[in-house]
Amino acid sequence: MSGVPFVVIDHDRGVVGDDTRQALAFARACFPELPIAAVVIGGEQPEPIAGADSTFHIRHAALDDYAPEAWGDALHELAVAQSPSAIVATGTERGNEVLAHVAAIADQPFAANVIEAAPGDPPGTPWRIRRLRWGGSLLEDARLDATLPILSCALHVFPNVLPNAAPDRDREARPGAAVVEFVPNLGPDAGRTRIVDRVQVAEGITLTTAPVVVSGGRGVGSEEGFAAIEALAELLGAAVGCSRVVTNQGWRPHADQVGQTGKRVAPDLYIACGISGAIQHWVGMQAAKNVLAINTDPDAPMVTKADYAVIGDLHEIVPAIVDEIRRRRG
Repeated sequence: MSGVPFVVIDHDRGVVGDDTRQALAFARACFPELPIAAVVIGGEQPEPIAGADSTFHIRHAALDDYAPEAWGDALHELAVAQSPSAIVATGTERGNEVLAHVAAIADQPFAANVIEAAPGDPPGTPWRIRRLRWGGSLLEDARLDATLPILSCALHVFPNVLPNAAPDRDREARPGAAVVEFVPNLGPDAGRTRIVDRVQVAEGITLTTAPVVVSGGRGVGSEEGFAAIEALAELLGAAVGCSRVVTNQGWRPHADQVGQTGKRVAPDLYIACGISGAIQHWVGMQAAKNVLAINTDPDAPMVTKADYAVIGDLHEIVPAIVDEIRRRRG
């Protein structure tokens, strides 16, 4: 198995997140001619991972739930045993955290938020990478000099679909090979940081899964001002988001915040109501397929970057949209 790139599968108690497919697509872009090995850490024995040529399952009593140090230790042990050509993951909170642990143990550099990567030519020379910096406002071209390249791909840059099979590899017909079990030798402190309890904080549509997000900013003016935004979101089957200033004012909980210090979303439609569009907020929603801005300032960054814009008072426009949708629906 030497020389095969590893893709860390981000899962929660066996439920694989859609974002992990982005790492598979990223690995396929970096290694179009090599087989890809998926790595599932903890949980019950998984089914073979579609889009990968083989699947490793790392099992241990300390891995019954997410434990970043134990995940990092276990992944490093597997890497020592198998000598992969690289280790990649999607740049989620978990993906970046686990890879950072592996990099620290292996004494290797870790490149996060990568959007392009190519192994050195000739082999053994530094990788050429391009990654997002400063919240996505800067593209950095760099070289990664490592004996074990460790990289995470920037969220929502690579497709959230399984990589297509190369015609000569028949990957679609054989979505994954048999699962290979690996039992690491973890120390007694490996599980000292781990999830021990769960609290259900949201049901149904959430910010990160909603096809439409309706967000409010400073222009909403108050907690009560979100009533119209909530009404519009309900009609559209959307989630409600907000900017950082809104949470700072206490109008909405931090869980609703979109941005660099909040959640990153990629809906089909993002409706920004009274949001100026500072880079910190734009980073959180720049992956939206379409952006509609409602603002009184035609020169606001959100307006100039949006696909569509309505210039006017959101307190008049949003209720008017709500009324029109209700009228058309009878």
